[in-house]
Amino acid sequence: MEITNNLSEKALHDYAIVKKAITGDESAFTELFERYKESVFFMILKMVNNRTDAEDLMFEAFEKAFSSLNYYSPQFAFSTWLFKIASNNTIDFIRKKKTLLVSIDKNDIHSDDRGGIYNIQADTLSPEEEAIRSQRAQFMREKVALLKGRYRRLIELRYFEEFSYEEIAVELNIPIGTVKAQLFRARELLLNILEKSEIAGKEEYL
Repeated sequence: MEITNNLSEKALHDYAIVKKAITGDESAFTELFERYKESVFFMILKMVNNRTDAEDLMFEAFEKAFSSLNYYSPQFAFSTWLFKIASNNTIDFIRKKKTLLVSIDKNDIHSDDRGGIYNIQADTLSPEEEAIRSQRAQFMREKVALLKGRYRRLIELRYFEEFSYEEIAVELNIPIGTVKAQLFRARELLLNILEKSEIAGKEEYL
């Protein structure tokens, strides 16, 4: 990575932290997260106007950024790069959400005027779907078991036992910022494991 002369002192400091994070320094991930979590959250909140969605999207943005640090170029400030990732991810979310909006007005006989009527799937799974779901769950548990100590426990608590971030912090007696940063790292490691798997469609399991 070549550093340009256009970076501010703050951006240079961020770059130093990024280099530590690339080497696997967990404290560096935590520091980056703590520095920008609020600003990223409020930027996204203005776009989606929903705090729950904004929080989820914030975590996704950091996860994508952390898993792509090797592609970051110090030609731009880390904050600029991070906000671009967060903005693009949020725009994709908004687009996908719009495609899921369907009309269920059964009294509307002019279906051509609204692009047709879509069927809504029932919440109940068929036996075949239930079997597939069970297989996926077992597959994920086998892959998660390959993670080391703390990372394995974090994934289990968050995704299998459905603990909140606050509950995980209490359970493991660590700061909530550390929980979030290490969860990003845990998911990155899990994705690396899945990358090595020959099973197709691995993205569906996360």
